[in-house]
Amino acid sequence: MQNNRLLKAVSNQNAGTLTIYDEYDNVLLRRTGLTKQQIKNIEIIFSSHCIKKVGDHREPFTYL
Repeated sequence: MQNNRLLKAVSNQNAGTLTIYDEYDNVLLRRTGLTKQQIKNIEIIFSSHCIKKVGDHREPFTYL
């Protein structure tokens, strides 16, 4: 989040990573070593806040 606005997040369950980018594609946050369950929980949180998921059936999952 930057200025209370999440611009882009990319998660990959197989790699155990979550990366959040700003509007210039600069990395704001990168988490590695996450379990599949942790990433799934993060994705559920994103979905509950009406964040749009881009690309339903492919990885990495991207949120705007």
